[in-house]
Amino acid sequence: MPFAQIYMLEGRTEEQKKAVIEKVTQALVEAVNAPVNTVRVLIQEVPSTNWGIAGVSAKDLGR
Repeated sequence: MPFAQIYMLEGRTEEQKKAVIEKVTQALVEAVNAPVNTVRVLIQEVPSTNWGIAGVSAKDLGR
């Protein structure tokens, strides 16, 4: 059972997250020949204050 865990900054729409789930699922099906019904995808949204880039929070960088 392939399991993909995706971390993203908060703010994506439901439609965007659905697209990520669909495309990651399809990529795993194609890459490892996994049956589609065995693929799991988890999206974890992280507040921009909790995401650091080069020592600065994503919020402070305007992201």
